[in-house]
Parts: sequence; C-alpha cells; structure tokens
Amino acid sequence: MAAHAETAGPPLRRARVRLSAALWRHPWAKALGLLAPPVLAFGLVYLGALVVLFVSAFWGVDSFTGKLLHVWNTDNFRVVFSTSDPTYLRIAGRTVAIAAAVTVTDALLAFPLAYFMARIASRRQRSLLFVLVLLPLWSSYLVRIYAWRLILSRDGVLNWLLSGVGLPAQHLAFTNTAMWIVFSYVWLPFMVLPVYASLERIPESYLEASADLGAGALRTFRSVVLPLALPGVIAGSIFTFSLTLGDYVTPLLVGGAGSSFIGNVVYENIGVNANVPFATTLATIPVAIMGVYLLAARRMGAFEAL
Repeated sequence: MAAHAETAGPPLRRARVRLSAALWRHPWAKALGLLAPPVLAFGLVYLGALVVLFVSAFWGVDSFTGKLLHVWNTDNFRVVFSTSDPTYLRIAGRTVAIAAAVTVTDALLAFPLAYFMARIASRRQRSLLFVLVLLPLWSSYLVRIYAWRLILSRDGVLNWLLSGVGLPAQHLAFTNTAMWIVFSYVWLPFMVLPVYASLERIPESYLEASADLGAGALRTFRSVVLPLALPGVIAGSIFTFSLTLGDYVTPLLVGGAGSSFIGNVVYENIGVNANVPFATTLATIPVAIMGVYLLAARRMGAFEAL
C-alpha cells in the first residue's frame, strides 16, 4: 500500500502542476470553470422555467374533464386580448397603471431623502437614516400590510386623526388608492438605496464647477445632479415597478372588489379554476413588459447604478 501511494503521488502532483500552469496561461479557462456551474443552473432552472411558461401558454384544458391538452392553439391569447370582453385588458391596464404610479411616487419621495443622506447629512445622521429606511424590511411583509389595513380602515388611525382636527373622514379602505399608498410605502426602500448610491458617486468638483460658471442651485440640479442621478432612479424603478407588477397579496388584502391584479387572476386560475395554460398566458404579460422595461433601463445606464 505504501509503495503504491509513493508511485501514485508524484504523477498526481505533476498533473496538478500542469493543470495549474494551464489555468495560469489561459485565464479564460479558469473563469469558464468557475462560471459554468452557476450558468448551467441558471439556464436549466430559470430559463427552463420561462420556456415552459411560454410553451404551456399555447396549451388548453378539456372543459369537461379538466385534463391538460397538449394541443397548440392561441385560444388563451384571444380571450386575454379580446376587445369584445376587455375584462383582462382592464385588469392588465390597472396593474400597469398602479405600478407606474407607485414608481413615480417612490421616486418623488426617495430623491429628497437620498439627496440629504448623500450630500448633507453627517455620518451619524446618515447611519440613523439608513436604519430608519431599512427598519421596515426587518418586519414581515404581511404584518406591514395588515398594519396599513388598520390605519386606513373606517375606524382606523387615519380617520381618528382627521376627526381630531375637525376634518371629514376618508373612506380609503379597500380601494385602488389604498393599494397605491401601501405599495408606495412597502417598496420605498428599494428606491431610496439606488438613488442614494448614484447621488453619492457625484464628485463634489462637478457642483463646484457649476457654481464657478455662474449656475444657481436650480440650474445645477437640473443640468448636473439630475442627469447623473437618473440611472439610480431608473435602477430603483426596476424594483418598484416589477415588484408591484407581480404582486397579488396586497390587492387581495387591501384592494376592493374591482382591484384585481394580474397576479390575482393567475392565482385564481391555478387554484380555483384549475386552468394552468390560461394562467401562464396571463403571466406572460408582466414578463414581456419587464423584458421591454429592462432593455430600456439598460440603454439609460441603470444597471451601472445597481
């Protein structure tokens, strides 16, 4: 046994040395070896799931037995994009509209806060603001939604405060407005952080040069700060827009009878109606929208701010 180990040892060491030398001479081979397993897993799990999603959208279900039919057809797409019965088009429009409204709201709320954190606040103030921004993420998503249900309910905190100052009560519970408020609150940290990162990277010399050239604060903001911070805003919008677009829990708990999102219809067709092909057809809508959105965001340099 010892003699065998002695004879097998040197060839094994020489093989390791040759392999190490080959990887040193060809760095691309080392990178390929490191990236091959995760890329393969990404291709099989993520891209494979997307392929199955798109393929199954062209299948159908037997209306009598409920059996899945592997017959290629476009019936599901005709129902979704029907103009004679635009129910699903209205749901898709509502989903996209509220996602866009949440994105714009979060951008308007996040920019002043991120600017103060990046350019004005002291180190201690910045640390405190970071904790306050990230603190809601440490609690459960459902807890935050139910907390807003209590705030916006008929006898909730909001109407209690309004009645205390003599203002009329607001009936916001179970409305699209309630969904807009809750979504804006829930996803706000995902907008603050990319905007902060983009503002922090703006060199102070740019602002000084703008002032030396006679530009006022508003002109400096419009011509220097905003263009350089725009990739961060677009990067944050990727999170707020996509997370709102694919959500179905908040519309279920906060929205009213006419507040269904695409995700709610997908959930109903998977669980209640047992029509998976139709659910996958609806699911392709946000995937396609986000594909176009990501291409536009990439052209605007948003990925550099992530």
